[in-house]
Order: sequence, then C-alpha cells, then structure tokens
Amino acid sequence: MPDVAALEELAARTWRGLEEERCGDWLLRAGSGFSGRANSALVLGTPPLPLPDAVGTVQRWYADRGLRPRAQLPGPLAAPADAAFAAAGWTRGEDVLVLTAPLERWPAPEAPVALAPAPDDAWLAGYRYRGAPLPAAARAVLLNATDPLFASVRLAPAPAPLAAVARGVVAEDWLVITAVTVSEGHRRTGLARAAMAALAAAGLDRGARSCLLQVSDDNAPALALYGRLGFTEHHRYHYRLGPAPG
Repeated sequence: MPDVAALEELAARTWRGLEEERCGDWLLRAGSGFSGRANSALVLGTPPLPLPDAVGTVQRWYADRGLRPRAQLPGPLAAPADAAFAAAGWTRGEDVLVLTAPLERWPAPEAPVALAPAPDDAWLAGYRYRGAPLPAAARAVLLNATDPLFASVRLAPAPAPLAAVARGVVAEDWLVITAVTVSEGHRRTGLARAAMAALAAAGLDRGARSCLLQVSDDNAPALALYGRLGFTEHHRYHYRLGPAPG
C-alpha cells in the first residue's frame, strides 16, 4: 500500500488544476475556482522557504489569479505546515476521508450504465458539486486527466435528466473514482453502486487492482455504501482557507 504522500500525488494526477506550479515539494494548482482539489496547494514534503514565507508565497500565488488561497493538508506529516497556515490566520475546513479498497467486480443492480470518454451536457447537468450546478470551467477540469471515463445511468429517455453519474481515472494500478452523484428522486436505489461497478469493471480491464475515493466525513449515506464495498480509511486531509483576494 502506498504511503500518504505517494497516494496523494497519484490522486492529484487524476483531478488536476488547469494551471500547476511546484513550490519545492508543494504543488500549487488553479482551475478557475472549480473544486477544492483543483484550486489548492497540495502540501507534501518540504517547501524551498521557511514555512511562514512559504505560506506567504502560496497566498500571493492564488491572489494573483483572483482566487481565494487554499491549502490541502493530508495526514499528520502536514502538521507543521498546518500550524504555519493557522498562525497566518487561515481557517480550517472539514475533514475529508481518503478511502481505499481492493478493486473487484462489484455486484450491482441491473441498470443501464453508459461509459464515455467525455461528459456530455446531460452528464454535466447530473453532477452536482456540493449540491450546486457546475461552473463553466468544470468541463475542462474534469477532462484534464489521462483517459477519464464518465459513467451515466439513464432511466428515462432524453430530455429527462440522468439518474446517476460518476467519473473514474486509472493511474498506475489504481482506479480513482470521483463525482458520484445520484439524482434526488433515485437515491438509495443502488444506482451509485451500479455506476461504480461499471467503472470498476472498466478499471480492471485497464490494469487497475485497487480503488481510491474521497468523501467528507459527514456524508453518512456515502460512507455506508463504501463500507459495504470494502473501503477502509487510509488517511484524512483538510483544507485551510486564506483571506479572500481584495
């Protein structure tokens, strides 16, 4: 099993900013404001400056792009940097769990799941990031990975909305699943499992042997599903938010 740093670097390859720059071992990412992962500094290893100065560098980098500064701090190894961000007045966000499981052909209810290399308008409308519609930059961020797959579950003919969506990317021998969303009228009917099972089968065919996903620690329904599929906690991370630009 990879350590925290290796797994975070791998996951970062599957959900990238539209602009990226290294600050020593830290990875600064900007994606027009869409999603925390694509618009945060991944704090791993050592920056090229003393920690208070590195915090200032991160803050200026995001302010120059009109974005609120954000840092992703995974595991206990990030504790010294976390303390430096806290001392600079950055506020702490919720915990996010990084879950892993052996990749299997998961049993799922019969449902029509289509896989595509790009999200169409129906998929983009079906994915609700933190419950909200997607901004214009979302499509570019979602496609900014090697050979992503987009799962769609359609139970009624168009123009009816999709019942569920999900996204998967294989990096090395890992399938990283993101964007699992089930429409309000179809929740708790197994459609999230169906979309994930289709991605798992495709991931196995592409050489993946393990699976990773990320979920907020307060998302009880998702945690229950992932537990039934054999996922366990590998580590956690949280964000620190700096002052808004301007």
